[in-house]
This record gives sequence, C-alpha cells and structure tokens, in this order.
Amino acid sequence: MNARHSTTPSGERLVDNSIPIKWEQINWKTVEKNVNKLQTRIVKAVRQKNWHLVKRLQYLLTNYFHAKLLAVKKVTQNKGKRTAGIDGEKWTTSNSKMKAALELSGKNYKAKPSRRIYIEKQGKKKKRPLSIPTMYDRAIQAAFALNPIAETTADRRSFGFRKYRSTQDTKSQLFVCLSKRNSAQWILEGDIRGCFDNINHEWLLHNILMDKSILKQFLKAGFVYNRHLNPTKAGTAQGGLISPTLANMTLDGMENAIASRYRTNKRGTIYKNRYNPHKVNFVRYADDFIVTADSEEVAKDIAEIIRQFLKDRGLELSHEKTLITHIDDGFDFLGWNFRKYNGKLLIKPSNKSIENITKSISNVIKKGKALSQSSLIKRLNPIITGWSEYHRSAVAKDTFSKLDFRLWNMLWTWAKRRHPHKSHQWKVNRYWHRIGSRNWVFAADGLKLKSFTDTKIIRHPCIKMDKNPYVDKEYFEWRTNYLRKQKQVL
Repeated sequence: MNARHSTTPSGERLVDNSIPIKWEQINWKTVEKNVNKLQTRIVKAVRQKNWHLVKRLQYLLTNYFHAKLLAVKKVTQNKGKRTAGIDGEKWTTSNSKMKAALELSGKNYKAKPSRRIYIEKQGKKKKRPLSIPTMYDRAIQAAFALNPIAETTADRRSFGFRKYRSTQDTKSQLFVCLSKRNSAQWILEGDIRGCFDNINHEWLLHNILMDKSILKQFLKAGFVYNRHLNPTKAGTAQGGLISPTLANMTLDGMENAIASRYRTNKRGTIYKNRYNPHKVNFVRYADDFIVTADSEEVAKDIAEIIRQFLKDRGLELSHEKTLITHIDDGFDFLGWNFRKYNGKLLIKPSNKSIENITKSISNVIKKGKALSQSSLIKRLNPIITGWSEYHRSAVAKDTFSKLDFRLWNMLWTWAKRRHPHKSHQWKVNRYWHRIGSRNWVFAADGLKLKSFTDTKIIRHPCIKMDKNPYVDKEYFEWRTNYLRKQKQVL
C-alpha cells in the first residue's frame, strides 16, 4: 500500500499477534485496555480537530480484532441478547460468539431489515415502535468507533445515553441552576416530537463522522412488520445500539446555539462559566431538555432559537409538551418535581411517579392472590428497592413513609382476602413479626419485605462537566467507587 494514501497511522498494524482459540480464554482486561488506548487517541485527535487522523484511527479501531470481540460481548450481554432479528439467529454459545467475532467486517456490508414490534408506553394507550436488528447488525453498530467522538463533541450539559452520566447527574445540575435565591425564575420545558423517528437522513450523512456507506446501511435498512418490508425514509430505529448516539449527536450544538445569543461578549466569544445576565442555563437528557431564563419573554425567544436549530435536522418541538412555567408553580422532569416553596427549591418524587409505583405494587399483589408469602416478597422487593434507590437523592422522606403506609394497607387487604374467617390477631401473628427492634415486619421463610424508609437519603454529587471517560479514567474510577460506597450505606 502506498504510504501516502495509507488509511492507518505510520507504524500501526491491523494484524493481531495472537488470536484466542476459545471464547473462555479471552483476557477481557487486556482487550479493554488495548481498545481504550485507540479510543483515547481518537478523543485527542478530535480535540485537536485533526479530522484526517480521526478517520484513520476509526478505520484502525473498527478493523481491530479486540474491538470486534468487545462488540460481540456487548450484544451478547445486554437486555436484548436473547431477542433475535428477522434471521432468527442468537449468539448464545461460546463457539457462536467466537465465530461471529472472526467474521465481523464492514467490508461489503449489507444491513438486513429490522424486526418491528410495538411496546406499551407507561400510562398511555399509544404504543411505541421498537426495531430489532439482527445480532450481526448490532455487533457492526457496536464495533464502529463513534462513542469517543460523540463524547468529545457532546454538549457539556447533556446527560442522556452517555457513559458514566445519569438522570441523577441531570437532577444535580438543575439544582445548581435553580437553588439560589437569585436563580432564574422561568423554565422552558422542551420536548421534541418523535425525535428518533424524524431525524433527517441527509443531515446525518453530511455531519456524522463515520463511514458513510456503513451509516447509510444503518439508516436505510428498513423494517419488517406483519411480513411486509417497509422502507425507512427518516429517523434512526429505536432498538439499535447506534440510535441513541446518533440522536445525541443530532441534538448536540443546541447548548451553543442558545449561548451564542445569550452568553457572548461584544466580540461574540461565548462565556462558559460567567457573564450570564439573563440567567440562561441549559440541561438536556436524551430528547427532553430544560432551559432557565430570567423572564418569560427570554424563554419564548429561546424556544424560537431551538425551533430554528431543529428545523435543519428535520425535527420540531412538541406544542403540547413544550411549556413555559414559573419555578414557584414547579415542573416535572425525569420523575421528579422541581418547585420553590417560599424561595427554597425542593426536588421531590413527582405525583405521577408515586402513582406509577403504587399501581405497580398493587398489580403484583392483586395477581399474587394465590402466591405464598415468601414468593410475594421476592416479587415486591426488587420493585421497592429500584424505586427507592432512584429517588434516594431527592427530598423523599415523607414520600417513602406515605408509600410504606399504602403498602401496608394493600398487604392487609391481601391477608384478609386469604383468610376471611380468621381474626385480625391471627392474621397479624401469621404474616407480621418482630425482627430486631422493628415490629410489623412482613416476613416468611427467612425473607423480609423491604420498606421504602429503609433507604437513607444521600445527596448525589455533581459530575465534572469537562471530564471525558476515555481520557480522564482516574476521575471516573474514583467517582464510580465513591457512588458504590454510597449505595452500600443503604
């Protein structure tokens, strides 16, 4: 190959010196370390805006055998590992996984249509479309080196579908923006109509830094529903591994579009941490976002800026869900209610979230009329633990107590239905016991039902916005260990 036209950096080789014979023999720490070295180089090249080097490193990484191993591992360990695409193929054995890694290649790649299913939206009658690519297509999507680029070019205050970022970080950032006495009083609640379904394919092909022929295969593969092949003219199919990343990259730049109007000096330079006379702050999680402002007029103007930003990408704001509210009236976001009471910001579990968990517990108990007490406890404990841990960093102590009371009432009704002719004292002695210093513990066969108030309220620390998971590994290792220790306190 002519060195002048080489697609790999000088001195790099695509040939692996040792390829493991069996899946079980793979040293995953070594594999991840080697892949991370290339990902780190991509991040540094993006920061330097050396796009030619970025492309060469991408090519090197996507053809690197260790990267292919990680791609296969990812699709065989996530939630959809037992869900096949239209070809019915699943990689469940060690041999099938190793064979897939050896055969994985983007050369002459032709994506197969996705299998379309519809799943229920929580609390809504309308169902959400979900496209299921084949295992091979999922692995190809995972293998392409797009995440390091997406992390480096992302909006600083974007938290959805990003490594080491979560809804808890979103809440912590909103607290910083709204908690002070002189903080912004007006809130623009934004929601994008059908974000995943309407992104302009031409915009993606012109602006996403990856192999255009492969990207086009992902976008134009189509889907099969009721044995009928349907084309995909816009959007990225929900269900594919690359879809959240593409959606994030489409919306990245929204923060700067707002800042260029409201956080610039006379020379047009954007200030990141100061000079914010209109108290404009932007926080986004996936396709939902919050923008703060000092007046309703500024909030309306920001909404218009965002509409223009989305127009080129084939997107538009939802008129029904995009609202401008005052902080004293409060707003719901990601399952929490943000509201100021006499000038003090309190973040509580939203009423909708409380009703959803109540309904979930009620359905389990009603369907468990014939279950043994220990079986019922096994089904309820994960629901209680998951919900309480999600809200443990909010002002949730009173909510936890209220939910414990509701739970007790539902269990009492369950016990009365099972034994209509027994006395109250008999039912109490049969199902509730004293454990340690606590009375009225719903327990059986060495299992006890967890209560919401068992969860201690622990504040979630803010993430440092300028840290990149592919470069600042020490910071994220420290933060992961710190958060893990917090959970152990529960």
